[in-house]
Amino acid sequence: MKKPPPKILIAAIAFLLIWAAAATVAPGIEVSAVLGILLLTVFLFAFEVVGVDVAAVSIMVLLGLISHFGGLLGFSKPLVPSSELFRGFSGNAVISIIAVMIIGAGLDKTGLMGKLAVTILKYAGRTEARVIPAISGSVGFISSFMQNVGAAALFLPVVSRISARTGLAMSRLLMPMGFCAILGGTITMVGSSPLILLNDLILTSNKALPAAQQMQTWSLFSVTPVGLALLGTGIAYFVFAGRYVLPGKAKEDAVSGGDAMDYFQKLYGLDYAVYEMAVPAISPVVGKVLNDIEGPNRLRVIALMRGSDDLRMGPARDIEIAAGSVLGVLGAPERLREFAAANGLQLRDELETFAEQLSPAKAGIAEVVIPPGSELIGKSARDVWMRKTYGISLTALHRGGKTLREGDGIRDMPLQAGDALVVHTGWEALARLEKDRNFVVITTEYPHEELRPNKVRPALLFFGITLVLILFTEIRLSIALMAGAIGMILSGVLKIEEAYQAVSWKSVFLLASLIPLGLAVETSGTAAWIAQQTLTLLGGTPVWVIQLAIAVLATFFTLVMSNVGATVLLVPLAVNIAIGAGADPAVFALTVALATSNSFFLPTHQVNALIMGPAGYRVADFMRAGGIMTVLFIAVLMVMMNIVF
Repeated sequence: MKKPPPKILIAAIAFLLIWAAAATVAPGIEVSAVLGILLLTVFLFAFEVVGVDVAAVSIMVLLGLISHFGGLLGFSKPLVPSSELFRGFSGNAVISIIAVMIIGAGLDKTGLMGKLAVTILKYAGRTEARVIPAISGSVGFISSFMQNVGAAALFLPVVSRISARTGLAMSRLLMPMGFCAILGGTITMVGSSPLILLNDLILTSNKALPAAQQMQTWSLFSVTPVGLALLGTGIAYFVFAGRYVLPGKAKEDAVSGGDAMDYFQKLYGLDYAVYEMAVPAISPVVGKVLNDIEGPNRLRVIALMRGSDDLRMGPARDIEIAAGSVLGVLGAPERLREFAAANGLQLRDELETFAEQLSPAKAGIAEVVIPPGSELIGKSARDVWMRKTYGISLTALHRGGKTLREGDGIRDMPLQAGDALVVHTGWEALARLEKDRNFVVITTEYPHEELRPNKVRPALLFFGITLVLILFTEIRLSIALMAGAIGMILSGVLKIEEAYQAVSWKSVFLLASLIPLGLAVETSGTAAWIAQQTLTLLGGTPVWVIQLAIAVLATFFTLVMSNVGATVLLVPLAVNIAIGAGADPAVFALTVALATSNSFFLPTHQVNALIMGPAGYRVADFMRAGGIMTVLFIAVLMVMMNIVF
């Protein structure tokens, strides 16, 4: 069993000591137990000992076990009743998030994103000062009605296309797009998971409050003035300060539209070409396997012909090279010439054997990104047999501002969220990857089957029906959203298999599993006790100072753990603090749900992790641009919350 790193052991001891100290002053055994579970949750999320979804499910199961055997431990009542433990999976918030993901996938399936890119170019022109607000405003609007990670994933190909056509660097466009996708999630109550979850948390808190202190839930557009101010601030920030805080220069590292190989040469420094090499009987490579020649010579064999009828595309690395074989090889032209000369291979200037299979109409170089939530995270290309399983040959990997190539061990490196992969692939295989949630395909301009442009009208119809139900009826949010989702399936906008694939089940399990923890924090009296300690510490300060402290605390939590987890932990606390301070508890709860979107300083938010690889960002880039944005977010949030509410 692999030993945990020393820093995790030190952190575990520190968290244990904190719990031991808190338990000595806690008012009861139930509060002590919940405090321990809270600290365990923060520890698991902050240090990613296991996946956040696995951590959340583990905490839920732990709550169930402790509640069941609580009598033996001296508990007066279960922390969470067994009837409530799994109720989150059928809760309003979880069903709403599933429906939002399906609706977003339906809108994307019609090809509306490609049309949006053309429209942005048509009206915004080709200058950075106009393109940035056009892209940022568009993604902000879209993310107000769908998950911001989904909106950012939809816009990655759009930004790539705009970058290629305008000559503006991806590094100048993706950070404004990503930040504004996060900010757009604050415009409506369905724009982000914390806001979708908030009303359910308010109803849970109401169970422990007297009738006079019961809170009203928020309507769809209750938060819109605050969200629009935050989005406007983000756009203005990048328009006026982008030249100082964004990495790269407006034109120098830009990619001109045109040849795809030119794109990869300028963005990643890759000078690749495809050649054929005939293998004579006297060549020293005869009898070697592909693995013997690829890494040391920094090339990829993407096609192999042995004999007259043994044609293999993306051949396995353990295949032996026979005399008379023809190799289809990808690599730097100068290196390929040196390799051919050193091994007596006949280098052909034009494709003959693979003229059809490797023609630009059938295959080429493409760019894909590993998104947060991908099942490939932590696995290497060799582990998953990437060439055989997905039909893509990994030629380069871009991570943390560095591009690693063949020969650098890229196929043995565990993949991380945000990794940009440069691959050689057939276009049919790339089209399949567009439907695979393990990848986000950046390369969009390749010969492939059009999506479903004939389904634009039904997609917009059912999207409109959903909005009407939300705005003009008292119907439950989950029912309204699911009506739009099922309408897209019944009308053929999405197939049912595509709807299943559109749902991030990791997010679903994360959210549903944390709901019982929020209930335990509230009903055990833990939230009320922590609130009392906080009020004692901040005693005599104005209400807005206490609200500011809540916002800063939520901002910190969301940098080290999921925004859903931070919301679940802090909303019960904020409600009790507000009641103790004589403030509106619903407003304090809303402050938490909004402040958990203030995740710009580090690339820990899923959107930031998604854009890091394609733009070549480093952590320092986020700290420079995101540090100022974090302060602006808190300032605007506090001003608008006190003006509007």
